[in-house]
Amino acid sequence: MRDDFPRIQRLPPYVFNITGELKAAARKRGEDIIDFGMGNPDGATPSHIVEKMIEAARKQQTHRYSLSKGIPRLRKAICNWYKQRFDVDLDPATEAIMTIGSKEGIAHLCLAVLDKGDTVLVPNPSYPIHIYGPVIAGADVLSVPITTSTEDFLNHIQDVIPRMTPRPKVLIVNFPANPTAQCVDLPFFEKLVAICREYGIWLVHDLAYADIAFDGYKPPSVMQVPGAKDIAVEFFTLSKSYNMPGWRVGFMVGNPELVGALSRIKSYFDYGTFTPIQVASILALEGPQDCVKQICDNYRSRRDVLVHGLNKLGWPVDMPKATMFAWAKIPEQYSHLKSLEFSKLVLEQAKVAISPGIGFGEYGDDFVRFSLIENEARTRQALRGLKDMFTRD
Repeated sequence: MRDDFPRIQRLPPYVFNITGELKAAARKRGEDIIDFGMGNPDGATPSHIVEKMIEAARKQQTHRYSLSKGIPRLRKAICNWYKQRFDVDLDPATEAIMTIGSKEGIAHLCLAVLDKGDTVLVPNPSYPIHIYGPVIAGADVLSVPITTSTEDFLNHIQDVIPRMTPRPKVLIVNFPANPTAQCVDLPFFEKLVAICREYGIWLVHDLAYADIAFDGYKPPSVMQVPGAKDIAVEFFTLSKSYNMPGWRVGFMVGNPELVGALSRIKSYFDYGTFTPIQVASILALEGPQDCVKQICDNYRSRRDVLVHGLNKLGWPVDMPKATMFAWAKIPEQYSHLKSLEFSKLVLEQAKVAISPGIGFGEYGDDFVRFSLIENEARTRQALRGLKDMFTRD
């Protein structure tokens, strides 16, 4: 049989599979592996959301095909959430669409608006779908380093865009950022929107960690910038804010042309998420928000234990202002290993699973990512394992 699948051949082997298989093998041998790898929330979905889904699932009519762009009441709830949260007005009919998680939405948006010959600007390191969504769609990706400051990133794109022929079609960004936990304030988005308007570039922003922010920091929305809807869309997901990762509920808002393009292509791919899940998502967005604060406080507590503990071990790591991640430069004594080999060593010697930075782009290869998915006791156990490893070496 011929192995002639050019779209698949553009995708490199998924580097996280390597560490994932090693982790699975270690657990099969009976080893207790403390897992900071995948950013997979470990908490229960708030009970009032679960009960609403069960209530809706008992109704016969909710078991029919749904709408790929989301039921009207959910799209209204999405727009209400933006109005209450960011004082942004959106039209639920033309400026909001539900997605099966933001990952699906970004991938299908790329398929809808990109083709061979198009170029997409993406920060590097970056969440993989921001890089490979455009690749799957056939576009070329220009990686823009974002290893130092976000201001340097702005300066870089301002320098490179005028010299590109043809000009890039789309710029994809994500703040607060996965994996780096970098944060921005509204003036950053004002500059970014101005650049994209000047050069006729679509701007796609992934706001997955809008609610997972600490120490008084409040992540802005690109939609708060006047005129942003002319060129921009923004994604949000309920996965982190409401401990709903497996529910696969997200949405995109903003430019009506891009919302329409995503709606059109999704109508060929899916019939939408199960209606009772959409009904429960309305309650998540419009119901009590104490659960969101509790979830955020939980991540903050884990962050404090992990980052303070790493610094005490002599591993300098910045305290993230947002996200469920800590982005750590490989300790000097191990820097020659690069991220994949270092992650393997940490798994073998400290019994701790982390994500190698190379999985987020070549500019991440001097770093590893910790996900805050282990409780404080397990985190302290991991720190003891790392201390033993550093002492042996």
